[in-house]
Amino acid sequence: MKRIVAGILAHVDAGKTTLSEALLYATGQVRKLGRVDHGDAFLDTDAMERQRGITIFTEPAVIATPDLTITLLDTPGHVDFSAETERTLAVLDYAILVISGADGIQGHTETLWRLLNRYQVPTFVFVNKMDSPGADKTQLLAQLKKRFSDGCVDFTEPIDGERMEEIAMQNETAMDAYLDTETVPDETIRAMIARRELFPCYFGSALKMDGIEQFVAGFERFAQEPQYNGEFGARIYKVSHDAQGNRLTWLKVTGGELKAKMMLSGTAHAGDADVVAEDGQWHEKADQVRVYSGAKSTTVDTVPAGTICAVTGLTQTFPGEGLGMERDAGSPVLQPVLTYTLEPGECDIHKCLVALRELEDEDPLLHVVWQSRLEEVHLQLMGAVQLEIIQQIMHDRFGLDVTFGPGSILYKETIAAPVEGIGHFEPLRHYAETHVLLEPLPQGSGMAYATVCSEDVLDRNWQRLIMQHFQEREHLGVLTGSPITDMRITLLTGRAHLKHTEGGDFRQATYRAIRQGLMEAKKKGDCRLLEPWYGFRLEVPQDMVGHAMADIQRMSGTFDTPTGDGEYMVLNGTAPVSEMRDYAMDVNAYTHGRGHLSCVFAGYQPCHNADEVIENMAYDPESDLENTPDSVFCAHGAGYPVKWYKVPEFMHLDYAWHGEEA
Repeated sequence: MKRIVAGILAHVDAGKTTLSEALLYATGQVRKLGRVDHGDAFLDTDAMERQRGITIFTEPAVIATPDLTITLLDTPGHVDFSAETERTLAVLDYAILVISGADGIQGHTETLWRLLNRYQVPTFVFVNKMDSPGADKTQLLAQLKKRFSDGCVDFTEPIDGERMEEIAMQNETAMDAYLDTETVPDETIRAMIARRELFPCYFGSALKMDGIEQFVAGFERFAQEPQYNGEFGARIYKVSHDAQGNRLTWLKVTGGELKAKMMLSGTAHAGDADVVAEDGQWHEKADQVRVYSGAKSTTVDTVPAGTICAVTGLTQTFPGEGLGMERDAGSPVLQPVLTYTLEPGECDIHKCLVALRELEDEDPLLHVVWQSRLEEVHLQLMGAVQLEIIQQIMHDRFGLDVTFGPGSILYKETIAAPVEGIGHFEPLRHYAETHVLLEPLPQGSGMAYATVCSEDVLDRNWQRLIMQHFQEREHLGVLTGSPITDMRITLLTGRAHLKHTEGGDFRQATYRAIRQGLMEAKKKGDCRLLEPWYGFRLEVPQDMVGHAMADIQRMSGTFDTPTGDGEYMVLNGTAPVSEMRDYAMDVNAYTHGRGHLSCVFAGYQPCHNADEVIENMAYDPESDLENTPDSVFCAHGAGYPVKWYKVPEFMHLDYAWHGEEA
């Protein structure tokens, strides 16, 4: 029997959960067809999902046919929860992309298509709501071919000569077979789908159970089980907590098998001394292995490769982490670009912080930060709907009624040239000195860390500790106090004292070295402020394209040559989030509801109004005592502070980087 993990994805309201229900019903997994609007959908297990009629959390359901077991992962459709959807893509064998026959390809559908391409997930398409007035199959198929791929072929009816030729045209081997026999073997079709050369499209109505049997039969016939090897591997896609408060790590086993009570290990990020060994890894036991379908779970002793399961007993895991032979995933494409301030009202702010930390454990992109200087909690979100959901979870799960201040843009900082930073920490009976090299990396690289320090100069255990201090917190820039990015931090050299150095000393020296380097870069004019940009697709009636182009130029955006079909014109380009975040409402107003704007996060670029932002934020890096660039030296048995620009006169080690002069 084939075992396959399939994810179901769609723009909100395309009927994704309704299709999941139809598939469960058609294969005999449920006796009654649940409905989203009735609040009884099998996969909307959370009370908030039932109440709002949207999917917020990725949930699994197991569907069995005589030849196939599918673990179906129903993912959120709303753009605010797209990070959860993206994390799920890494564990899929196949995707089922649902498109509304009434609306066609919408903005978020295009984003999902790009993500499926990035993660190279083979995709079946189900065009739903074909019973809607105005749903035209020929027109929709033409749209799929134009916007997505020529490989989108209608598989709803038995494949006849014309469609067999269409399939054959996507691949040379298939064309050779077709010319010889006037058919393409199933085996070749399966391979073409797996390589994303062919995208079978099915048309129907999930609510009316129309086209469901054909889809199930087609999926059973044309999906192939991946090959797994014997070495253990697993990929984590989600962390959650069950009703009893147990922490659940959701993963797909990608090699070997996972057994209950098995010892697992991974790279330590948070430095919890109880579970982190000397090798810098955490080692914990998988207490229970649970296989879920909807809200029901079965506890099992072992699961083979290709299985989705939830594991209890792990405290250090995070979404995107690889276990065993699997490597950690990179940063998600979809990132929050807005930061909000918690307004606790009558609630204890520290209780709120603990609750938000638990939510951050489940969704690391929340980036919960305690600003002790301001006594404020900040967090990062995708948008207003996610904000409402966080508020509701705080009330339902933790009994805390909170609100949030208006969202502001999340800026980041980087540098334009390499610089050496020095940190020294020597109050009485403490000692550590660290020299680091800060180097700019290409746009979108994030942070990287390295050491070139000889173990003859500084013991390996101290170096490992410094490397941990590089990564354990978000270091802030000195222009606006925003997180740094697109930078490599390298340990150049350091010094410890045989008797007086403790672990915390290197934490202080390392933090101060990074900040001192940033202050040196600022002095030379080498600090840069970055802001988030959107990639946008703007569709407007032809006579309004001039208005749209003028707007984009006013917003400091850029766009390609407009394209169109005579009635509508399409502009593709990029613009700063700060300028475009409320623009959809303007488009709706000036096009009288006929225009459509879709935006996707397109990374960080130089800030278009950096001087104005820096002036408005009025950040003083020298008075930020939590992130001081100054050092502490010792004389006559007492420690004394030394300003960052004087540190080179007092440092005990020479400059270690040839670009600096001693």
